[in-house]
Amino acid sequence: MLRVDVVKQLGEFSLQAAFTSEGRVTGLFGASGAGKTSLIGMIAGLLRPDRGVISIDGEVLDDTSMRIHVPPHRRRIGYVFQDARLFPHLSVAQNLDYGRRMNRLADDPAQRARVTDLLDIGSLLDRRPGQLSGGERQRVALGRALLSKPRLLLLDEPLGSLDEGRKTEILPYLVRLRDEASTPMVYVSHDAAELRQLATQIVMLRHGRVTAFGGVKVLSGTDSPA
Repeated sequence: MLRVDVVKQLGEFSLQAAFTSEGRVTGLFGASGAGKTSLIGMIAGLLRPDRGVISIDGEVLDDTSMRIHVPPHRRRIGYVFQDARLFPHLSVAQNLDYGRRMNRLADDPAQRARVTDLLDIGSLLDRRPGQLSGGERQRVALGRALLSKPRLLLLDEPLGSLDEGRKTEILPYLVRLRDEASTPMVYVSHDAAELRQLATQIVMLRHGRVTAFGGVKVLSGTDSPA
């Protein structure tokens, strides 16, 4: 369960968001500038709320009244960015192993095989990122995040830089990840069609405020955020 109740002032922009989600995929939906990336930045620990609380499964990550702020590297949260951010000088196999090594986790060949199969990237292991398509790079970025064994996975517009063909290619893998992996996700998007396919709960943001929260029905009649 993810609980968020935060306030953050960023220049002239004010973010005030409160929700509690038990969904396998919590979709953060809103236009550019609605506060989606700032919100997941706080969940990740990259931004500190001015006031409020963030907790996962009852463990407090931020509580400003108690002066609690767990640093990002201790939160066990995976983060997948829009541009994949793979290391160009490393092979796919080495990129996949990076998160595990950085978190000082024991090697788990069975888990690596499961993730490689889940994302269909076994044939890419010896390649460098420059030899991959955009969709393949995102699948590798997902695999790297999963192999760090996070308790929550944050995906910030992971299809945003892909053309329609690549989006169609990678969406089934995201659905499979939702259905077969045990890691809950927070998925940021301004694309209602994506969230209808992937999300189990929706947080709708507008100008830094939560305007709706619930199942995908809250997206009814929505093609793009106003």
